[in-house]
Amino acid sequence: MPTSANRVRSFATTIFTEINNLAEQHQALNLGQGKPDFDTPPDIVQHVVQALESGHLNQYAPGFGTPALCQAVADHAARFYQMDIDPRRGVVVTSGATEGLLASILGLVDPGDEVIVIEPFYDSYVPDIIMANAVPVYVPLHPPTWTIDPDELRAAFNKKTRALLLNTPHNPSGRVLTYEELSLIAQLCIEHDVLVIADEVYEHLTFDNKKHIPIASLPGMFERTVTVSSAGKLFSATGWKIGWVYGHPDLITGVWRAHQFITFSVHHPTQEAIAYALNLPDTYYQGLQTMYTAKRDLLLSSLTACGLKCAVPEGTYFVMADYRDVFEGTPVEFTRYLIEQVGVACIPPESFYSAEHASIAQGLVRFAFCKTDPVLEAVKERLSKLNG
Repeated sequence: MPTSANRVRSFATTIFTEINNLAEQHQALNLGQGKPDFDTPPDIVQHVVQALESGHLNQYAPGFGTPALCQAVADHAARFYQMDIDPRRGVVVTSGATEGLLASILGLVDPGDEVIVIEPFYDSYVPDIIMANAVPVYVPLHPPTWTIDPDELRAAFNKKTRALLLNTPHNPSGRVLTYEELSLIAQLCIEHDVLVIADEVYEHLTFDNKKHIPIASLPGMFERTVTVSSAGKLFSATGWKIGWVYGHPDLITGVWRAHQFITFSVHHPTQEAIAYALNLPDTYYQGLQTMYTAKRDLLLSSLTACGLKCAVPEGTYFVMADYRDVFEGTPVEFTRYLIEQVGVACIPPESFYSAEHASIAQGLVRFAFCKTDPVLEAVKERLSKLNG
């Protein structure tokens, strides 16, 4: 009888689904998936309600995105990064950043092309590359500092290299790449005529005076970069699935051509609410950083108190922790122990690596701190069992 296509045969159930199910089964406090357990700000929600009730926004939105949201994305890039984006031809609104990444790869990468992937990586990157019949080439970040080896990066480029997938601020390490690191990537991409697909969904979640620098803002990079972001992390609205891709119109044309046959258009009323949200004053974004800085520090204190070693994240809402002083076993084994015996869920990061570099993940797990303070306090109490 017919079976699944070869392109998806190697795709297993995502680790997030497995951990969420296990956490629910054992009533564990879930610090696995990067999903806030608090709601979107009420004023943003109210704008969705108003749009729904307006009577003229409940049909298909324009394929590129609503004029209001495309303009808001362009204004946001100008306001924070001094970038000049054409709101009519340089922006496409997608069903979350995940679809934006797929549309970018399908629209800009040909079969047989090579795509450089920085490890550890968001789990949709490699399946997207495989579905485009392209070839992933892996370059790892090295713990505990989570930095790139320049020689390893240079060696990844060749005549077949079409694109590099870049994520900064970086999930799951929490690194915010420096101007020097980005300059090396830019230099190599220009030298080898390679484009960058930049995943910047955590662009406003940086700490301790670290600054996010879009690689598209570096000399010579705007015309070879598409930037992907979304509302999910910015406005605690992961369920709304509103993302966007922006860049030079010649590249965005390719993204849009793929997008129109993936989803065509995105939920109309919610786009209007996100257009409002992107134009919130600077105090909103400053408050977001202040809130997450406190949550980061609360979780770090809990993890270190129970004997885990942590790299202090410079951005995102994740912490990578080394558990080897308190547990012997693989990351999956530690995750199961933590869920079943301690009542706290995390994510084992092996699935964020190629088989070639999976050993780098040994002894490490990822925790998310996008949770209410009472939950994080309860996590601290439960983790104390590791010292028992």
